Amino acid sequence: MAEVSAKPTGDQPALTEPFEIGGVEISNRVLLAPLASIGNWFVRLQAKRFGAGLAVSEMVSSFGLHYGNEKTMKELLRIHPDEHPVSIQLFGQSPEAMESAARIAAQAGADLIDINMGCPVPKVRKTGAGAQLLSDPELALDLARAAREGSGLPVTVKIRSGLMPGDRSGFDLSVRLVEEAGVAGVGFHPRVAKQGHKGQPDYAMARELGETIDVPMIISGGLSSAAAARNAYEQSGATAVMIARGSLGYPWVFAELTGQEVVPPSREAVMDELAWVMERAEEHLGEERAGRYLRKFYPWYLDQLDVPKIVRNELCQTAGLRRAREIVAEIRNGEPVVA
Repeated sequence: MAEVSAKPTGDQPALTEPFEIGGVEISNRVLLAPLASIGNWFVRLQAKRFGAGLAVSEMVSSFGLHYGNEKTMKELLRIHPDEHPVSIQLFGQSPEAMESAARIAAQAGADLIDINMGCPVPKVRKTGAGAQLLSDPELALDLARAAREGSGLPVTVKIRSGLMPGDRSGFDLSVRLVEEAGVAGVGFHPRVAKQGHKGQPDYAMARELGETIDVPMIISGGLSSAAAARNAYEQSGATAVMIARGSLGYPWVFAELTGQEVVPPSREAVMDELAWVMERAEEHLGEERAGRYLRKFYPWYLDQLDVPKIVRNELCQTAGLRRAREIVAEIRNGEPVVA
């Protein structure tokens, strides 16, 4: 397997070097970010298979755990024994529910608890959760304390730099979360919530934060490729990088960043990985639900292949897992036949 140096050009440690978050050892400095409605156990396990040192779960409702919602408990909190260490990300705005949820997540096997303080989606913000917590720092501090108390585990936060252009409320809150609530790490997305995923991240602000706090500052946002992640790592002076969209359909990004395979994956390798994802989805959700769920996954893999549009459309529109497997087999053979 081809090798590439993961050592940055400055004085930072190589991305392959281990580090700790609150005493939990992470084998390298390349992490899978929380991916809403995507980052379930098999997506996290895939990232670990390709070299990620830590994977963070999709957002899990603290209220869902607190009140024992069946889907939340059985699906979103499912942890595979081979994915440790794993961080479970919780969201919500009630310290009582957060403490309870963190306790349940710890009992389920989480190694760390992460609190979402960065989601810019209006339906999350209007509840007072996600990035909206930047406007209520006292509540944010209470939530972090509650998660620590409930779980007994290291607690981290995923946070935006602010809400609106020119706003540094996320920076200021991050410092307080470390100093006053004892959070063990900060996943910092140096864009304001108003930007969503657009615009240039403010890596200078991220560097300032990293120099201000005495816990790991993990850079996130805009890391669409291994090259972008290395650039962000160096510009921000971060402790580690957190890959989100750049890993969708391309888990090889973790191998690239940890000094492993750098040759673009073959058609067969891409199809093998898609087949693995389909098997795990069926294991997770059952055949009927998996067939529908996987439709958002197919484009991520097909983007790497030369597939006729008519075949691509059929695969992405089919809700049946059996037919999807037939189409995938046809694509693999290079002679797709549309029914």
